Amino acid sequence: MPFTITIIRCAKCNQPVYHAEEVQAAGKKWHKTCFKCELCKKMLESTTLAAHDGNLFCKQCYARKFGPKGVGFGGGAGTLGMDTGEHLGNTSGSEMTNKPHYAPPPGLDPQ
Repeated sequence: MPFTITIIRCAKCNQPVYHAEEVQAAGKKWHKTCFKCELCKKMLESTTLAAHDGNLFCKQCYARKFGPKGVGFGGGAGTLGMDTGEHLGNTSGSEMTNKPHYAPPPGLDPQ
C-alpha cells in the first residue's frame, strides 16, 4: 500500500500549512499570520471571529459591514448619519439620498 501525503493549504494565501502554525476556523485551515480581519487587519481569536462567504472578520467590522443599518441600531448620535458603507465595500444602498420620492400633487406640472 503506497504512502500518500496530503498537503493542507491556507485558505488565505494558498501556501502549505504545517501543524505547528495551523488555526482552524470556518471549516478551513489558516496560518496564524493569515488569521486576521479582512477589513481592519487585526489578528483574530476564536472569541472575536465572524465568518462570511469564506472571509474572516472581527465582530466589530462584521457588524459594520453586514449588520443592520439605520436609527436604533447603534449607540449614540453617530448612528444617525447617511453612511452607505462604501468605504467597507458595500455597493447596494449607495443611491440613498435625503430627497423625497413621490409624485407631484394633481394640478402641478412636473418641472
